[in-house]
Amino acid sequence: MNTAHTDLPAFLARCRVVAGDAYVLTEAADMAPFLTDWRGRFTGKAAAVLRPSTVEQVAELVRACAQWRVALVPQGGKTGLVLGSVPDASGDAVVLSLARLNRVRAIDAVNHTMTVDAGCILQQVQEAAAEQGRLFPLSLAAEGSCTIGGNLSTNAGGTAVLRYGNTRELCLGLEVVTAQGEIWDGLRGLRKDNTGYDLRDLFIGAEGTLGVITGAVLKLYPQPKASITALAALESPAQALQLLTLMQQRCGASLTAFELMSRFCLDLVGKHFPQLPKPFAAPHAQYVLLELASSESEQHAVALLEQAIGAALDAGIIEDAAVASSVAQSTGLWQLREHIPLAQAADGKNIKHDISLPVSRIADFIADTGPQLNAAFPGCQLVCFGHLGDGNLHYNVAPPVGISNEDFLANQDKVNRVVHDSVMQFGGSISAEHGIGALKRDELAHYKSPVELNMMRAIKAALDPLGIMNPGKIL
Repeated sequence: MNTAHTDLPAFLARCRVVAGDAYVLTEAADMAPFLTDWRGRFTGKAAAVLRPSTVEQVAELVRACAQWRVALVPQGGKTGLVLGSVPDASGDAVVLSLARLNRVRAIDAVNHTMTVDAGCILQQVQEAAAEQGRLFPLSLAAEGSCTIGGNLSTNAGGTAVLRYGNTRELCLGLEVVTAQGEIWDGLRGLRKDNTGYDLRDLFIGAEGTLGVITGAVLKLYPQPKASITALAALESPAQALQLLTLMQQRCGASLTAFELMSRFCLDLVGKHFPQLPKPFAAPHAQYVLLELASSESEQHAVALLEQAIGAALDAGIIEDAAVASSVAQSTGLWQLREHIPLAQAADGKNIKHDISLPVSRIADFIADTGPQLNAAFPGCQLVCFGHLGDGNLHYNVAPPVGISNEDFLANQDKVNRVVHDSVMQFGGSISAEHGIGALKRDELAHYKSPVELNMMRAIKAALDPLGIMNPGKIL
């Protein structure tokens, strides 16, 4: 799509009528915050940034884009990591920011649902649910900035997928502005609705390439009476899998989080954030951060966790454990996990991989892939951590000591090939929760079958025949 072939002044004049002069940004300084990706590695260009405040305005603006053949890039909190919510370098597209659509529309405590605008910040949704004695369980490191529309568009995961599922599982209904500028009202709070194709699932995870999500009906849950956190120390990922099996057998659905972290990860956190807790006197090869939630009482959660930890110690599965005895201690343990990406950023550049594998194959993948990488790139450092309970690893590769970031990043394609080939060998996926965006588009084409790609292209052509919705992303 090329705005050079459109009457851009007329298009922008129409946008100003719809959204108001103050909310159609065309000056470089005003647009700048909307054009750079979260990691600061890429800055695109745009013909304008549009900031509507209602669903009707979104629909009018999309209709204008269709009429003038102007591509648009839907944008939420801009916290994605695969260049999915920023425009390319052509300057032909407009950014459609949903940030002003930020109302909690309704909460139905009996139906355990909440209806929200797509621009609501995730933390805002969590807090609104808590005020009604309910839980919205999606939890991400970026929850103070990311938006529900972005969470849905990327089918975000986070730390509670083990118990509650991805964002897709937390959504009952959607409101979407189609590529033709029509409003589809699918805001139904139904857990059973067998009336044909599930259109909701087409738009969730589509990264804005099929339409613009403007609202959603979200699932709520009862607030747990207590949550208890522990950090276990062990020798290997294989033992972490043994611990996961034991915890699931003993604790069932009470197990809400199970996070694997290597020694190198926590050493990195200790290096850059020395004020954070150091639960063990001596280092260990691997760590698991786990959390139990109880609908009965704190005493019940503590007893359940202590019995399970005791059984793991007796069986020789773990070497040591630290159980939080207060909210402050629990927060401290979680900060160790949450500061790993921050410590990586402080330490320098690295090549990130957001991958998923069958849970049973994770230990074998780690044992097999590390030596492959070190054979190809001697001395490279592996920052391996993630949501072991749902099979999602953040398998990041940092430069060897003494090698500059730039020199190492020049090998990104080769590093990706080693990691992604290994992922496929073990029956996994090259994107677990971050999406494809523009960053992994070519990788997707390398690993998806022609049958899958053709079906995806057919859906794209049917719903967005003009190709104006977030072009260059995914396909």
